[in-house]
Amino acid sequence: MEEHNLVFSFFLIFTGAAILASAALYTRQPLLVAYIVLGAVLGPYGMGYVSDTQMLSEISHIGIIFLLFLLGLDMQPSHLIHMLKKATLVAIGSSIIFFATGYGIGVAFGYTQTEAAIIGAALMFSSTIIGIKLLPTTVLHHRHTGELVVGLLLLQDVIAIMVLLFLYSGDSGDNGMGTYLKTLAALPALIAGAFVFVKYVLLKLIQRFDRFHEYIFLLAIGWCLGLAEVAQMSGLSAEIGAFVAGVSIATSPIAQYIATSLKPLRDFFLILFFFSIGASFNLSLLDEIIVPSVILAVLVIALKPVVFRFMLSKISESKSLAWEVGFRLGQISEFSLLIAYIATSAALIGQEASHVIQATAILTFLLSSYVVIFNFPSPIAVSDKLRRD
Repeated sequence: MEEHNLVFSFFLIFTGAAILASAALYTRQPLLVAYIVLGAVLGPYGMGYVSDTQMLSEISHIGIIFLLFLLGLDMQPSHLIHMLKKATLVAIGSSIIFFATGYGIGVAFGYTQTEAAIIGAALMFSSTIIGIKLLPTTVLHHRHTGELVVGLLLLQDVIAIMVLLFLYSGDSGDNGMGTYLKTLAALPALIAGAFVFVKYVLLKLIQRFDRFHEYIFLLAIGWCLGLAEVAQMSGLSAEIGAFVAGVSIATSPIAQYIATSLKPLRDFFLILFFFSIGASFNLSLLDEIIVPSVILAVLVIALKPVVFRFMLSKISESKSLAWEVGFRLGQISEFSLLIAYIATSAALIGQEASHVIQATAILTFLLSSYVVIFNFPSPIAVSDKLRRD
């Protein structure tokens, strides 16, 4: 993408987003809807004003990385470990149920066994972005809800990475087990290395130069993106690296200052992320995929809250909290979009099956956002009573 095209694309995206966001706020609609609709209208399958969606998608991925970093800054390590222990069986059990549901629907609509299995895999995960962006982080009595949502999302991320590694290593079957073992070893090594570096290097730098706010800002960005890159090179995801980077300095007094400083930067990139989702969707395939996509989306919206409500109640969580967590996780994930992209590139699924996954993701992003903002506290709730930062 040439420089003038990039500037023009940014002009269209952010000016258009400002206009549609204003209309969305006046009509009490979630802002995410405005960004996705704008992408569909201006993207290559709409009016075609913004054509290089691949570039925008790569840029917007930084927003997800910052989102996970900021999330880690709010998580105390001791609380996080306790929550992961509680949520492990729930994450595994629910993933099996959602996989079986997607696989069954895929087979019922005549997709191949491989395509049905990948559709099932795409339904296993909930969106880190939707789940966290609609979760209040500064309201004390929602802290446990937040920890539970984060614990489940992180465990799902680990499962998603295993699925992605399987797809990546599809062409080299002998190296598959070695890749998995490398990844399993990389996670504890990354965590240990991060905490050691923070204790002996990062915190000492922060304590020495904490009067220079610009330096703290740069140090935080460098630490976040640096550990994200190390995680990716180790076979993990950049998101997990960013989250570990945040958790590793969560006990520092400077953590909340860093979180406040980076929020505008995060929102800038997340607007690009949601725009790129809408822009990447091929509207010409809509007639062929609308029926299975709508059925899958309705099943996801209806089934996920029920499954999480049942399974969370088994680990002694209250009914109201279990329902809220279920509705907050009642969509599929950005990992699902990545699964569809990789599987298509590897010729494991066709364009139609890939777009079924993409359409289901977009529909569940939109529908679950509506459910949450009308019924639960969130930063973009339509009601002043429910709006929480």
